[in-house]
Amino acid sequence: MPIQFRVSETACFLPESLIARMAESGKELIRQLVDNPEYRKRSEESIPAEFRVPNESAHPMFIQVDFGLVRDGQGELQPKLVELQAFPSLYGYQTVLAQTYIDTYGLDHGPFAANGGLKFYLGGLDEASYRALLRKAVVGECDPANVILMEVDPEEQKTLPDFRVTEKMLGIRTVDVTKIRKSGRELYWEDAGKQVPIRRIYNRAIVDELERKGVKLEFDFRDALDVEWAGHPNWYFRISKFSIPFLKHETVPRTWFLDQMERVPEDLENFALKPLYSFAGLGVIIGPTKADIDAMPADKRGQYILQERLHFTPVIETPFGGTKLEVRVMYIWVDELTPVLTILRTGRGLMMGVDHNKDMEWVGASAGLIASAG
Repeated sequence: MPIQFRVSETACFLPESLIARMAESGKELIRQLVDNPEYRKRSEESIPAEFRVPNESAHPMFIQVDFGLVRDGQGELQPKLVELQAFPSLYGYQTVLAQTYIDTYGLDHGPFAANGGLKFYLGGLDEASYRALLRKAVVGECDPANVILMEVDPEEQKTLPDFRVTEKMLGIRTVDVTKIRKSGRELYWEDAGKQVPIRRIYNRAIVDELERKGVKLEFDFRDALDVEWAGHPNWYFRISKFSIPFLKHETVPRTWFLDQMERVPEDLENFALKPLYSFAGLGVIIGPTKADIDAMPADKRGQYILQERLHFTPVIETPFGGTKLEVRVMYIWVDELTPVLTILRTGRGLMMGVDHNKDMEWVGASAGLIASAG
């Protein structure tokens, strides 16, 4: 099937020490939030009443931590937090992309095969152990026939390739959220006229999209349902851009809630105004003006952060010049918090998302291939 977003011409080759540092920093940031009772209490306000799902899990199951690379005064590359999100990412597709780079460019032989070759799984995982962990997270103890990947208009989503790979890897089905029906405490969907009970949901439906499109559901997220969540939905709000002002870490840029700022910085060109709950850079203003700030309604200001802008260092040489890199470290937390993969975004535009680097070459989505130490 066609890929509806730009894939870069090149994979990115990353030193194991740098990836290990980012993976560990991400774990520290996640733990700062999850292990902090005061933060758990504060983050209650981040969950909209109409999307507060009962029986919340003790910790998130899927977490993404995005880092940009900035060169310090000594010339060393330092990871800086862009954002973090307790929501699934491309856990199926990204494995295929990384392996396809290796296969297409013959990176499994010759000089690339030295010192154990290139790898793309993190946390000591290989293909078999990664698939087993993903199956444990998504399917759990259920029959895959009763596990669904839930999304809004899945056939129209750019992430559809990931849905297809996930279906093949795990034997589950992708179901449009509007096709789900409720009977008592149970949910089901219809397949060829047959009612199929839903026992577990791998949720990929984003609340922002549900609200923007005015999607009408046959069930209520607040209902007491006989269904398990592969990644409890409340964590989407608890760990998000909402979290960044609470974090204390060397990788975290200065960040404030817009409604809690004592004064607006004079150098707004060095900041970005970001809505708390949006994907793919939707609603982000790079270098906002004071007029942009003043125009924000008082009742909306708590839904935005003002964040110190990161000036990524171009680290990838291409025929079109130096290109910047953003690294997403992907985690799965079943028994323990485990880094599993990376997603890379490369670009020369103001923002790193693929939608912000259109009509360019040697930019876009990519995969991180890790050179073993030594």
